[in-house]
Amino acid sequence: MESISVFDMLSIGVGPSSSHTLGPWRAAKMWIDKLQQRELFTGIASVQVNLYGSLSLTGKGHATDIAIAMGLMGTNPVTISIDSIEPEIALLKQSNILKLNNEKNIAFNLAENITFNRKFLEFHPNGITFEATLRNGKKSRDTYYSIGGGFVVQKKRARKKRQLEKFNNFPYPIEKATELLAYCTEQNLDISQIVLKNELSLRDPERIDAKLKAIWDVMLDSMFVGCHTQGILPGGLNVTRRAFDKHEQLKGVKPYKDKYEWIKAIRNTEVKFRQILKWVTCFALAVNEVNASLGRVVTAPTNGSAGVIPSVLMYYIVIENHDANFEDIKRFLLVSGEIGSLFKKNATISAAMGGCQAEIGVSSAMAAAALTELMGGTPAQVLIAAEIAMEHHLGLTCDPIAGLVQIPCIERNAMGAIKAINACEMALDRDPKDVKIPLDKVIATMWETAKDMTSKYKETSEGGLAVQVNMSDC
Repeated sequence: MESISVFDMLSIGVGPSSSHTLGPWRAAKMWIDKLQQRELFTGIASVQVNLYGSLSLTGKGHATDIAIAMGLMGTNPVTISIDSIEPEIALLKQSNILKLNNEKNIAFNLAENITFNRKFLEFHPNGITFEATLRNGKKSRDTYYSIGGGFVVQKKRARKKRQLEKFNNFPYPIEKATELLAYCTEQNLDISQIVLKNELSLRDPERIDAKLKAIWDVMLDSMFVGCHTQGILPGGLNVTRRAFDKHEQLKGVKPYKDKYEWIKAIRNTEVKFRQILKWVTCFALAVNEVNASLGRVVTAPTNGSAGVIPSVLMYYIVIENHDANFEDIKRFLLVSGEIGSLFKKNATISAAMGGCQAEIGVSSAMAAAALTELMGGTPAQVLIAAEIAMEHHLGLTCDPIAGLVQIPCIERNAMGAIKAINACEMALDRDPKDVKIPLDKVIATMWETAKDMTSKYKETSEGGLAVQVNMSDC
């Protein structure tokens, strides 16, 4: 039993991948902190990093080596200036000198001191081993696992006892969807209200609101930046950004000066069915084009699926409810975070473990559930929406071409968002008594499907589109 906060499921970071970029970045920082706690940091003479499994097979395309270098430098993926990453890495490549934790210089060749091993470690497909050689000749070695959504653990989880204590201190400890629904029924509360009461056991209400506002601000910013940026995505596939042209076709001539006035301008555009489809698609593409270019996005629950939740929330704000305010945004994020935690506790949110059903499928379920509550659905209908969205992503593979979070990942976010809206509409028309497949069952099915899926369809770029299409075709 694990305490998972909404802010674990929705976290701010740098693209293109929560498991292959954000997780390794955090792991490098955690390792440096550990060396300092052991009082070994000042004695470091050199550092070697070994990547295993999926991190090795698709690490180049996910900028895993760059993320690790930035983490070793002591930078924070939440606050770092995105524009500073490229020059920092260029300087490292030129000088072969890395300023460890921004405190001491060590010799470090990005191509030689980070090794990509095809071997898979037993605990998880995303393994990283950091090794420090000290001036006295001794070595200090630690292995971390990036388990999806930016979560990083070691095989012996030091936080396990603390997490269990936090879980038991929740007023409403939840492992299964049935437990969540039972609390809602017993207390006569919406899902967002139950989740908020649990969050209040971890932090004060002002802090909760501030963190949720920060998350929404980054979501909105990633949509705005993506809609206003032209060019080719990095990585060699020569993928043209599409959100800009789509946005130009949709926006009309209404003036705006910032992202907040932008919302008002969109509200005054056409709302025909095709226009709605195009707007939702535009928002989702925008976020994941920002993600693919090492931009700042919200892991929701992963970077590869970062576009689904903001685009569905934006749909509600600009199409369904022009009077929507922060309280609506708050409820949406609380519900989506809780639904995501159910998948993490009982299955996986890592494509390296479960294919893309664990990323786009989970994000679509999260968005569908959250939208359903805002549209007036009962807690039972909220869970039905999540079930419908996931049911129709079961078996979805992760086979990114060239290991880049671009094809088919970017388009999949648009598809996941549209499915979420459709799942909401179907759930609102359902009588919970007629439901044949409860959410817990579809989560269990997803996990069984993940275990049956061969590794070549789990973010290794060894199957599917990744081998049918090569760089020269693009």
